[in-house]
Amino acid sequence: MSNLIQLSKINKSFLSLKRINVLKKISYKFKSGKIYSLMGPSGSGKSTLLNLLSLIDRPSSGSIIIDNKKIDPNNSQKNDLLRANKIGIIYQQDNLLSDFTAIENLTLASLASGKNKKDASNISKIMLKKVGLAKRLNHYPSQLSGGEKQRVSIARALINNPQIILADEPTGSLDIETAKGIFELLKKQIKPDRIIIFATHNRFFANKSDCLLEIVDGNIKTING
Repeated sequence: MSNLIQLSKINKSFLSLKRINVLKKISYKFKSGKIYSLMGPSGSGKSTLLNLLSLIDRPSSGSIIIDNKKIDPNNSQKNDLLRANKIGIIYQQDNLLSDFTAIENLTLASLASGKNKKDASNISKIMLKKVGLAKRLNHYPSQLSGGEKQRVSIARALINNPQIILADEPTGSLDIETAKGIFELLKKQIKPDRIIIFATHNRFFANKSDCLLEIVDGNIKTING
């Protein structure tokens, strides 16, 4: 297994009335073929770390290497394209576009990676069928249950066959039985050249990962794996 993501001395601070140091000199290597869980109390920096890994945000200092290439945090255009092709993101709240159907939400994500409209639509149909929503292609988010919306979110995250899947409390707003189904669907997406990193407050799901990590005082502590 290779190191798909490498963090070196990552710091992240925010300025309000005073400087708040959320992440402190994090160095860690994420290996492909594994699913990682990330735990820690609210405010510990789980979402902050996922935002850095997704290249949505940039570190205050330190470096991120993805697939042996150092990320330039100032090259937004290159990072946006890398995110579209290599990174899939799943949120606690589904973040679907309310004015677009399930298939349209996926098609837009596919178009962002450079596919033409016909190919994007076809792959979107395939992905929705894979997550059990073949009969819900043309339904709007308001017409879907919480579990169905999260399945659309997973399909959208997988649409461009990413090497990296990041999930921020993907089951946090669901009842326990629906959450178990979503988690099992997510876990099935792991393969040798891919990693999944998910933040959670639920130790039941965290313990099912290959490697359980915890953010303690701004740094990563390995609990198991």
